[in-house]
Order: sequence, then C-alpha cells, then structure tokens
Amino acid sequence: MSISKNQFKLITSLSQKKYRQKHKLFIAEGIKVVQEILNSSFELETLFCTDDFSSDVSEEKIVRVSEADLKKISNLKTPNKALGIFKIPENKRDVNKGLTVALDAINDPGNLGTIIRLCDWFGVSELICSTDTVDCYNQKVVQASMGSLTRVSIRYVDLFKYLEETPKPTFIADMDGENVYKTSLPEQGILIMGNEANGVSDEIKNLITHKISIPRFGETQETESLNVATATAILLSEFKRSY
Repeated sequence: MSISKNQFKLITSLSQKKYRQKHKLFIAEGIKVVQEILNSSFELETLFCTDDFSSDVSEEKIVRVSEADLKKISNLKTPNKALGIFKIPENKRDVNKGLTVALDAINDPGNLGTIIRLCDWFGVSELICSTDTVDCYNQKVVQASMGSLTRVSIRYVDLFKYLEETPKPTFIADMDGENVYKTSLPEQGILIMGNEANGVSDEIKNLITHKISIPRFGETQETESLNVATATAILLSEFKRSY
C-alpha cells in the first residue's frame, strides 16, 4: 500500500509545532521508540511500517509501506521499519510529590529528550517546563526520550508564577552555590535547570531558596560549564542518593 497525498501532507506538517497543536498529533520513529509508545497508554492514530515489523496493532490502523516509501516520510538518516502517528494526550495533572524537575527555556531537543529520560530513570514523575522550552512532542525530543515520554508527566506553565506559588524548597545549579557533594538534599523539592547559553533567568533566580554547585576537579579549571543534561544527571543522582 502506498502513502496517500493527504497522509504525506499530514506527516510533513507535524514537523511544526503549530500543526502538532492543531491536529493534536505527533510522530515517533524507529522500532524501539514506536514499540515503547504502542505499549503505553498513548493512543495510536496510524502506523506506517514495513511488512517485517510485527505488532499487536489492529490492521485498520496500519499502512504497510516499502522501505523506499518509509524513507520519504522519515526524518531519520537510516529509517528502520516503523513510523507512528500518535495522539497527544490531554494535559496531565499536578503530581505534587517527591522531587520535581523544572526547566527554564531549554532550547535543544536532544537535551530535553535526554532530561525526560533521566527523569524516568531516577523516578522523577513530573517535569515542569517554561512556555519557551522546546516542545516535548518535537520529533527529535521524542527520539531522544526513547519512550520515557510516556512515563513522565510533562507540563508547560508560567514558570515564574509556578515557582512563586510552590511551598517546596527550590534549587538551582550555580557556580557560587554550596558543593552538592556536601549538601543535605531533601526528598521533596524542585530542581530548576536553565537555558543552555544563559542558565537560569534572573527573574527565576530571585525566587529560589537554595544554590548548589557541581565542583570542577580538572587541574586546568578552564571548562566553563557542563552540558545541561549532564548536569541534570549528576544532580538527580545526588538527590536520590541523599535519601
């Protein structure tokens, strides 16, 4: 079966946030990612796959395609058997327990996808994003999250207002902060990670209650900062180790 013009037009349009929001749909690619989402509570719209991709999906929702046709609709350098269009779920409710990660204007899709995966790994059930953080249904974010997108509650909010109203202690990574390896970290709290180039905004900094730092051990001391996803991994590990 070939891909219709309307299907091709829809798939192409979903590379843009405004059309993802309009249609309430997003794309996932690759055997592992597609299978993870199929096994979740997310609802499938249409699955485009080659004949050798096996799943329990109703044939009514499957469009069998050749590898050549799959390549035409794929954003991957090496398309591999499946591309799924899934429905964007309704906004999830405030979890309000345990450790929460909040992101202030994260721009890179790979960083966001990795942070979603880190939240899943470290048992952080809620991720709060500022409205100017990259869309979590961006296809590169979906790929980088490797299915963790389905297991972490992600909300986009006015971050300043959210932090202004929270009773939880708030933490940011700051070079002038207390050494994280010597800090007693709580079970309940919000870890705020900032923009790749500018860090946490001054507006947000004025609201936080604690500053923590990841010390440099390199002899030259010339590295300015860590990648935001790398820093998130280190800090989450320390939060979880503390209790």
